[in-house]
Amino acid sequence: MSENSRVLGETVHKHLLRGDLAAARTASERSKAAVADIFLAGFDRLERARLTGGGVESAVERERAQVGLRLRRNLWLLATIGSLAPFVGLFGTVAGIMRSFKDLGLDVESGGTGGTATVMTGISEALIATAVGILVAVMAMVFYNYFQARLARVLVELRLLGDEFVELLRERPSPPAAPPSSPPEPAARGDASPA
Repeated sequence: MSENSRVLGETVHKHLLRGDLAAARTASERSKAAVADIFLAGFDRLERARLTGGGVESAVERERAQVGLRLRRNLWLLATIGSLAPFVGLFGTVAGIMRSFKDLGLDVESGGTGGTATVMTGISEALIATAVGILVAVMAMVFYNYFQARLARVLVELRLLGDEFVELLRERPSPPAAPPSSPPEPAARGDASPA
């Protein structure tokens, strides 16, 4: 869990246990943690539900899904690089081998022996393209898998924090009751005696 999310979760938890929704909301508004958006969605829904708590869970879940989408938005690039890099390397290999055979043909046409040296230089260059393509693909997939695993952990943590937030809202102490107002004093009766 990111340090910011952990600290915000603890702060909001503490404020909600005391029944201080305003302080919990303020802490969420000031935070840059991903979970802050989830908490704020819950607070917004809670206010719209006139403090009944209705719909808070679905609002928190929707916002958690939105945060997950934002966190995933650039992972496709690593997956694409990892998938396509070997093909780019293969294309370089094919182009290099084609060039080698072309050079071999030109060497033979110009009276050369068409020896292996002519072909080997081009093939070695072609294999470099393959090696680079594979290296790029491996590195991209390592980073992709690292970020996928980290994202999965963050999403579980966001779910846990969101669930705990909803539970705390349901169980929060009621605001202190207003002191009962004194009943109005009866009007003073006159001392007039009945006639």
